[in-house]
Amino acid sequence: MKTKKKKFLRRWFEDIKTRIETLPGKIVYAKKIAGIIKNSEIVKVHVACGRNYKNGWVNIDNNKNVKTDILFDMTKGIPFPDRSVDFLYNEHFIEHLSYEEGFEFMKEAFRVLKPNGVMRIAFPDLDSLIDSYIKDNWKEKEWVKLIDAYWYPSRCFMFNENIRENGGHKYFYSVEEMARRLVEAGFQKENIAVEGINSSKHEELANIEKRADSSVVEAVK
Repeated sequence: MKTKKKKFLRRWFEDIKTRIETLPGKIVYAKKIAGIIKNSEIVKVHVACGRNYKNGWVNIDNNKNVKTDILFDMTKGIPFPDRSVDFLYNEHFIEHLSYEEGFEFMKEAFRVLKPNGVMRIAFPDLDSLIDSYIKDNWKEKEWVKLIDAYWYPSRCFMFNENIRENGGHKYFYSVEEMARRLVEAGFQKENIAVEGINSSKHEELANIEKRADSSVVEAVK
């Protein structure tokens, strides 16, 4: 019982600490976000935009050196109210979060999405990486050309670089694993679908990817 109590108190303390740490950022942008919600028929949020700023979207990133609408650390939550977002998009972001951080992000996404709101996640796929390792055809992949990785000395080196990215990558997902975690975060299994690159049933989410080396999952709240 003492161990359970300690775990509960630790989780409670960490939750309070996170709320305190993120409060300044949420206060700074509270008025702006309220204005976006009030004046936008459709609220579209682009998480971890990097250098891929999307017009018509609310672009969020924690990098001061890129163009953003909101400068915010997404490991601290999504600075939008409950049920306020229609579309939430992120590309090659989730693998930069730890297993626990990724799950917290998914729960936050579920929280901020309106009923029938959609989150689209484009991510490097573990199954595809393993397949390219086994078949040793990784040099044919789009990402190799993108970062000029032809010099990689072996498929073993290639695999480790993808998984680790010098500490930048923290958890790699397969489509199956992504769906499993989304269900745990609150989405219904029947409302999770695999989509093709730049293909979507929703006009707002079509032709949106910049990277072809991705698997894409859409989850409807």
